[in-house]
Amino acid sequence: MQICKYFCIFVHILSEKILFCNHKPHFVMQNLQEYIENHTTPEPELFARITRDTNLHVLNPHMLSGQVQGELLRMLSRMIRPKRILELGTFTGYSALCLAEGLQQDGELITIEHNDELEDTIRQNISQSPLCARIHLIIGDAKEILSNQQSVVSNQMFDLVFIDADKREYCAYYELVFPLVRQGGFILADNTLWDGHIVDPAYDKDKQTLGLREFNQMVADDPRVSQVILPLRDGLTIIYKH
Repeated sequence: MQICKYFCIFVHILSEKILFCNHKPHFVMQNLQEYIENHTTPEPELFARITRDTNLHVLNPHMLSGQVQGELLRMLSRMIRPKRILELGTFTGYSALCLAEGLQQDGELITIEHNDELEDTIRQNISQSPLCARIHLIIGDAKEILSNQQSVVSNQMFDLVFIDADKREYCAYYELVFPLVRQGGFILADNTLWDGHIVDPAYDKDKQTLGLREFNQMVADDPRVSQVILPLRDGLTIIYKH
């Protein structure tokens, strides 16, 4: 309980600081972003290599978590000390490797990626980590896998879940993973501000934006959880299951 108390204080302070920064003019924000990156722990060599290779060889490289968010994921995982982590949306493996650094000694991380064209890249990146034996990749549709009562995922309980897959399906993911999260566990949801589109009327008919709006409201209305949206990069929601 004491760890959870300090964790919640940390999240609150971080949220307030980021909100303050986001009220600054654009040129100040650019300088602040550079300052933040320069004063955040640098990427380890493996992660810098994944960043470089993703930018060179993979479509939509901006989907990579990157240095600052990656370090936040590491810290959150190290504070939670999960035994089991579930990730929906692997991309090139960067976030999975970050989250795995907080695993308990006998812990494991299961990550699900729908795009089978990324499988070789993901396996290559994960294989270069000393934690590779504890990271298990599943290629397939996350909704189908979570709905299958015979799957390895549906028969486990998780301390931490990271949702970063199809934005139109966030509500479905949330409903499917919630029973798999232990009491006192956490769900992290990425991209929940969607480049500001979440509050932009110009995107009122965009299916991904609508999916994220519905998800954000669903979480806000859920009495079983406490949550905070951090306006870090594209928005990161931290959800605590009571």
